[in-house]
Amino acid sequence: MPRRLNLAALTDDELQRLVGPDRAVTLLPDLSLARLEGRAVPGPTVTETLTPQPLEDRAWGATPEQARAIGALHQDLLGVGAATRGTLYLPGISEVRHVRAYVLEPDVSAALRWSETPDDPAHGWPFVQLISWLRDRASGFACVLTSSARTPYAPALSEEIDVHLHPDCPPPDLLSAHRAHVLRHGRAQKVQPDADWVRPWQAMHALNLTAWDRRGLLLPE
Repeated sequence: MPRRLNLAALTDDELQRLVGPDRAVTLLPDLSLARLEGRAVPGPTVTETLTPQPLEDRAWGATPEQARAIGALHQDLLGVGAATRGTLYLPGISEVRHVRAYVLEPDVSAALRWSETPDDPAHGWPFVQLISWLRDRASGFACVLTSSARTPYAPALSEEIDVHLHPDCPPPDLLSAHRAHVLRHGRAQKVQPDADWVRPWQAMHALNLTAWDRRGLLLPE
């Protein structure tokens, strides 16, 4: 059952990262009043299950500059041994909903993400995400997420996710950094070549839903 994000429960920084500085300025007066009154302000829909929709493989990009960036990141990922799993439209809180899926054996799932119709160009610029699930949680973390995104996540992700941002970092360097982050915790679970690509991302989404619910960020069904 889809739920709505409670904008009044976000921090001001999270609000700016989610909707952009300009819209945040227009929303803040009502949100400040809602916080004083203990009133919720419904925001974007949040679904429990990720529902990726396959897209055709074609030359993507809202602008020539964005298209070149997507192509360059794709070639860099292939260069470090990534195997493609297709292009997807993945609805979510963020407007960055276009994804090219990859697997980097033995233990990394990767996503090249961008927006074809960004409200804020900074949010729509292509970036890479790498995720590895740890074999145990002795360190207190369940998985490691490393990203080349220019802006932090909003809302903040679960405390069980070890998040590392390396803005605009090239994929080869990002992969090296990711593996170093994983090594701090021990060993990662292997990714099966024929496994469902969305599975590790769905598991991370479930961690976030639990954390957001605990913070009061999700309105009751």
